[in-house]
Amino acid sequence: MARETGSIAVPVSRATIQAGVVWFCVPDAAIANAAASLTNATDWKGKIALHSSGALASGELKVLKDRGANVASVHPLMTFVRGSRPSLVDVPFAIEGDRKALRIARSIVLDLGGLCFPIKEEHKAAYHAWGMFASPLLTALLAVTERVAAAAGVQRKSARERMLPILRQTIANYSRLGAAASFSGPLARGDAATVKKHLKVLQGVYGGGEVYLALARSALHELPAKNQAALKKVINKYVSK
Repeated sequence: MARETGSIAVPVSRATIQAGVVWFCVPDAAIANAAASLTNATDWKGKIALHSSGALASGELKVLKDRGANVASVHPLMTFVRGSRPSLVDVPFAIEGDRKALRIARSIVLDLGGLCFPIKEEHKAAYHAWGMFASPLLTALLAVTERVAAAAGVQRKSARERMLPILRQTIANYSRLGAAASFSGPLARGDAATVKKHLKVLQGVYGGGEVYLALARSALHELPAKNQAALKKVINKYVSK
């Protein structure tokens, strides 16, 4: 990574910081220790220290704030995995911290093509959980979906290829119309008989029944569905098993 960015990797004990902005991009549990390990690497008075945790607030950098730094948390609402480098254009960044650090953070994010929005310290855990639902747990749902496809005799690779059109259209509908107007299928129609068939066959798919029930119950609470009494009767029967 150092080679790719034209940097030089050195032991922390030999680090000397000249930059006015230091951005800690390390795992959440390592932020406070990483900051503490660099307290003597520079005179922190007037410098900006940022970290990229979605769940933790700027207080993780307290050791540097005590040395005179202005601190903030700056988290992109985006997924990053090996083999993929997403654009940051129009990506929202949740920012929280000292006024001066936030001003600099906004400038950096704008230079990256992103967009900033403020997040309160007490809301960071819920904010990060929101991100979990938007990507990692969505990926987990797709993995379960592949297992359900296998129960229908469709292999994983073929399942991914065949699901893409409906996935793309669902996201397009959600983007344009919102969740309620994008909701379709037997729950929306109130087809309790079909839901019962689904739940019966999903008993043989690891995780399939549990995920179906959790999402179906949430759908009945959040989204427009006909024949709710009959649907809840079928769902509650399987929840109690």
